[in-house]
Amino acid sequence: MSGSFASFSTALSALRYNRVVMDTASSNIANAGTAGYSRRRVESETVAAPGQIAMWSRYEGSGEGVAVAGLQRMTDEFLNTRARQEHANLSYLGVRSTTLDRLETGIAEPGSQGVSARLAEFRASWHALANNPGQDLSRTNVLTKATSLVESVRTQATNVAREAGDARSRLEGLVTEVNTGAAELAEVNRMIAVASASKVDTNGLADQRDALVMRLSELTGATATRRTDGGMDLTVGGVPLVTGKDAGTLVVATGSTGGPVSFAVRSNGTDVAVAGGLQGSTGATADLLTVTLPAYAAGLDAVVRDLADQVNTLHAGGYDSTGAAGGPVFAYDPANPSGSLTVAITDPALLAASGVPGGAVDGSNADLLTRTSGVETAYQRLVNGLGTEVASTGRLLTNQSALVGQVDGAREQLSGVNLDEEMVSLLTAQRAYEAASRVMNTMDSMLDTLINRTGLVGR
Repeated sequence: MSGSFASFSTALSALRYNRVVMDTASSNIANAGTAGYSRRRVESETVAAPGQIAMWSRYEGSGEGVAVAGLQRMTDEFLNTRARQEHANLSYLGVRSTTLDRLETGIAEPGSQGVSARLAEFRASWHALANNPGQDLSRTNVLTKATSLVESVRTQATNVAREAGDARSRLEGLVTEVNTGAAELAEVNRMIAVASASKVDTNGLADQRDALVMRLSELTGATATRRTDGGMDLTVGGVPLVTGKDAGTLVVATGSTGGPVSFAVRSNGTDVAVAGGLQGSTGATADLLTVTLPAYAAGLDAVVRDLADQVNTLHAGGYDSTGAAGGPVFAYDPANPSGSLTVAITDPALLAASGVPGGAVDGSNADLLTRTSGVETAYQRLVNGLGTEVASTGRLLTNQSALVGQVDGAREQLSGVNLDEEMVSLLTAQRAYEAASRVMNTMDSMLDTLINRTGLVGR
């Protein structure tokens, strides 16, 4: 279109475009503090000459103004993918660090109430009995220290079992959250596909989609793949969990009540095992239940078994106050040594301190019981291993937090709302709007002169 009236259309297009720019800037400012919001930017395009003009005609226009080409979300899929990976690692280390810190606190090592201190006191009580084999107080002291040792061991075993129980309860909640999020993502995928087909703005739905994918990544370390219709497919451990508008269900295949934990994805009544394992909070909880907590419990059981067997063997080689051979000092269930350890002797006179028969006052066997080998060393190695793991996880968590902060900062620079930038955009659009209005006023005045005054002669 050319001619005087074309300028009205050009100015009108500028008014419409800049109004959209101002509305978008206003929306960005309003959502500056909204979690998961990605700022929008209006894309423009020039309204050019017609693609095909009429036969025997020539286009004489010089541009037809501006049009809104689209509303773009300021995001980078590479940064989003990287952020999901790093947040999954952070969630994994966070859950692991929190649990290990709590376990270490419950073990109470080093400390006056820990098993190590009780072992030293138990050994010292035998030494005192060796020096005073005929003293009833020394015999009573041995049983008192043995009881204290048993209580410390069983308390520690209870703490480990409680951590495992809490972790299994937490695992159930995490799996439920994963399945809820997967169902919501599938529904958002469906809505995005419908909106895209209807040429409706999907930016708000895309924000919801990205927030759900981020949370599912934090929970499971899931991998997301962008669909052509704008949705996201999600896989966990290489197994599809969400495909378009269809969502599977994550289930705990084994380990819900005890033993190693494994997962499967249930879809249309069929379970597919997640062979690669999970990351994120769910993966960390599963690893704690499958590896870390059972390993420490097994180590503690081995220490208790060695202690009880060594003491009982040496004690059986001595004689009590009546001259009878010594019986077991400790008793335990082989299936759960640390949780079932008890003191088998209740009468101090039955302690076999003597190394000679006949009820002689002798402390040679009690002296042998002060030199049980390997138990303290094995226990110290067990505790040191846990302490090293706790410290290592803490360092990894600190480093991962710094990395996540860097990645999130890069994403925020692109997708976050900068109020200064939005004010500049708002003012620029305002001035352009005013300029387009002035063009319309000028054209109106010019046409008024052309129509109403051209051809008039003075009288």
